[in-house]
Amino acid sequence: MAGAAPTTAFGQAVIGPPGSGKTTYCLGMSEFLRALGRRVAVVNLDPANEGLPYECAVDVGELVGLGDVMDALQLGPNGGLLYCMEYLEANLDWLRAKLDPLRGHYFLFDCPGQLTAVHLVDSHYCTDPAKFISVLCTSLATMLHVELPHVNLLSKMDLIEHYGKLAFNLDYYTEVLDLSYLLDHLASDPFFRHYRQLNEKLVQLIEDYSLVSFIPLNIQDKESIQRVLQAVDKANGYCFGVQEQRSLEAVMSAAVGADFHFSSTLGLQEKYLAPSEQSVEQEAMQL
Repeated sequence: MAGAAPTTAFGQAVIGPPGSGKTTYCLGMSEFLRALGRRVAVVNLDPANEGLPYECAVDVGELVGLGDVMDALQLGPNGGLLYCMEYLEANLDWLRAKLDPLRGHYFLFDCPGQLTAVHLVDSHYCTDPAKFISVLCTSLATMLHVELPHVNLLSKMDLIEHYGKLAFNLDYYTEVLDLSYLLDHLASDPFFRHYRQLNEKLVQLIEDYSLVSFIPLNIQDKESIQRVLQAVDKANGYCFGVQEQRSLEAVMSAAVGADFHFSSTLGLQEKYLAPSEQSVEQEAMQL
């Protein structure tokens, strides 16, 4: 029917551990999408979010607030959040009524951090083999349990230089290459040496599923945001028209010469990979 609002909704459910940068991601992505000409509605589903930096179309805080629940029911943060989510589930009619006028918008759902599908992981975990294996297990579990198209991001790439040298090329972590090299690093640690068999089983599980990979994200860089958006659009089947393509070209051309900069994978390797470790990494890349 001509002029009718689209019946298919597109968007992203932004999840990840607390402090991984979900709210900042929603701010940066919403600004980028608006520059392309998309109508964007950011939906805050985290009752603990206060002082939101983005323009919020729907805020669960209007229905229930974590602080009020904790005070009224004498609950801690985790128990209070669970109560808030159950309260939202019991009042989905409220959420539907808020979303109905936004038909035709592209949605960004800023979800509570404790819900462990744009899934953000802090890139500093790449500097610690044990933590990176843990992140891989968490990401795999999330992909298996969240029944949505899924994109994993290594967030805060603009801060990775503060985390120290990476043992391998960035591609090793984003593509999740031969994890036996991580086991060798763990074997040099007296503590983890005793848990080699456990780590081997975890690595085998991750490699057997062969599902986890990451896209590096610098939310301050338009080219980085564009790569993430392309991956999300491909995952959920969103197709845009000629006008948005023109807007994208205009946005990206405006970024030339601006303060946005995102190093290539090779540049990151040269900057953050210790020279003595490059030969080991090159061997891993050839496998």
